Amino acid sequence: MNVVNNIITLEQKESVRLDPDRLNVLYRQLGDANATDVLSRTIEELALRISNCEQHWRQRNWANLRKCVRSLVGISDQVGMTALARVAEDVSHTIDAGDAVATGATLRRLIRVGERSLTAVWDQKDLTV
Repeated sequence: MNVVNNIITLEQKESVRLDPDRLNVLYRQLGDANATDVLSRTIEELALRISNCEQHWRQRNWANLRKCVRSLVGISDQVGMTALARVAEDVSHTIDAGDAVATGATLRRLIRVGERSLTAVWDQKDLTV
């Protein structure tokens, strides 16, 4: 019988990249109150879409997963979530390549980066619900 003495747990930590200039432009153009409102709604929408992507993955609904991921690219790019936009692009490429294993792996990464990106933007602007 084989006994495993040392089990190593790998912790996935994703770095996120935010473009503060995009957020600053948003705040300059709309003013503090309106920009905070727009950003709060955007964060909620991104969280919902990330959840929808996971649901489409479970259902193996590739067309809707691709649409959902492509929408994440556009929205996250507009508010300066560059890492999230890049990883969403990666998921889109794996779907287009027909690689289900790579899609699953990059989607998991998208979820991790998405969670960290949403938290980073929320913290950066000290938003409240």
